Amino acid sequence: MVAYDLILIKYGELYTKGDNKKFFINTLFNNISKNLKDIENIKIEKTHDRIYVYINEKNQNEVISRLKMIPGIFAFSPAKKVDTDLYDIKKEALLLLSQKVYKTFKVETKRSWKKFEKKSTEISREIGGHILKNIKNIKVDVHSPDITLFIEIREKYSYIYLESIPGLGGYPYGVGGKALLMLSGGIDSPVAGFLMMKRGIIVEAIHFESPPHTSERALEKVIRLSKSLANFAEEIKLHIVPFTKLQEALYKNVKNEYLMIIMRRMMYRISEEIAKKNDCLILVNGESIGQVASQTLESINVINSAVKIPVVRPLATMDKLEIINLAKKIGTYEISIEPYEDCCTIFVPPHPVTRPKLEKASALESKFSWEELLLECVNNTKTIIIKKENKGQFKVLL
Repeated sequence: MVAYDLILIKYGELYTKGDNKKFFINTLFNNISKNLKDIENIKIEKTHDRIYVYINEKNQNEVISRLKMIPGIFAFSPAKKVDTDLYDIKKEALLLLSQKVYKTFKVETKRSWKKFEKKSTEISREIGGHILKNIKNIKVDVHSPDITLFIEIREKYSYIYLESIPGLGGYPYGVGGKALLMLSGGIDSPVAGFLMMKRGIIVEAIHFESPPHTSERALEKVIRLSKSLANFAEEIKLHIVPFTKLQEALYKNVKNEYLMIIMRRMMYRISEEIAKKNDCLILVNGESIGQVASQTLESINVINSAVKIPVVRPLATMDKLEIINLAKKIGTYEISIEPYEDCCTIFVPPHPVTRPKLEKASALESKFSWEELLLECVNNTKTIIIKKENKGQFKVLL
């Protein structure tokens, strides 16, 4: 294993943000610092276009694993640091490329310091020639090489590396306001939460429990899903709503195909109140258009009309298989498929309406007193803070 000196972190999409660039970079720097603070012998520096994480042979794998889970990183590269001197660059480039046997290679040079004595193409040519002279049976292939040697020339130091590891991309967590995620125990909602976090949104979660109709294991499952999401931040607030009384009243008074629609309208109303209390600007859920009866356009329209707060659906146009694949990548799928019912899967009518009418939904709601029960749900909501569980759980790079 090559013992690198540091990791170069590249911002990517942050460059497009104009006046916000400094704020975004500072937020990303702080997020990285928090994520790596418990690792010994770590030093972090930032410039206008790079963050440098200084590492050693003992901690580099752990650092790499954690960086893969931090939103806002476009890519990063384990690198060697040398003085900006052609002799030193040649020497380190040869050592780095000699660690493993390659049949073909090419050299790519970025000359950020324009006062350096040679142009990028000249540097690449000279380094390539030095490698050809000193490594047997290796050839140059500029189209499809086994390995590419990257060189960044800067004023005082230069950096040499062999790979650019994709990061999560997106924006640094915390730059885009706060959202309240309607988190069930299913596959979809954790994925929706992750996608919002990747866009820099602080995510709090709300979950509706209905004991004894839902079990303690169902709540534990949601807490573990929250811990998985917290791996992409530092922590997540989980608001737990006692939904039993209101749900039983709904089942008693709405014994027809509109039960699911009315129940969702109540959930939205409660979520809106919790969002207001916690300064969340939007609601987020895992709905995908047409996936189930409550997710047709007609159903979404009737359900949405119960609240004024905007509702964002990151999965709206995704196929189920796409959602499942993403759930597997972020480490929530195996938890989500555990067979513990949530409140959305109990009391489901045998034939739920797929084209509901707002007038009928409103008429059904007017036939019983639900306002006090809803207020009781809001007032008795409990909040717990979920800390990140484990480091480096991101299974597959996106």
